[in-house]
Amino acid sequence: MNIQAMMKQAQKLQNDMMKVKEEIDKTEFIGENGLVNVKINGKKEILDVKIKEESLEKEDIEMLQDMIMIATNEAMKKVDQMTEQKMGKFSSAMPGLF
Repeated sequence: MNIQAMMKQAQKLQNDMMKVKEEIDKTEFIGENGLVNVKINGKKEILDVKIKEESLEKEDIEMLQDMIMIATNEAMKKVDQMTEQKMGKFSSAMPGLF
């Protein structure tokens, strides 16, 4: 394989990776539990937080803070899972990339 073919293949791989990354970035992930739903995008930016007020009393605020953290972390794990699933194929083609 000549250097031009290798460069062309690397460029195609880079374009494919960018398309997959864009798809992940545009995907919305939701972490939820009994009191809170958190929606984030593939860039791990929080898009929305919904608190189920009907099940909340004043003394539940500390618990609510923990629930928001747990729901947010759950949504972020989903981003990581999809990223690994979809981008993992590229790391075998180019070792040391991730």
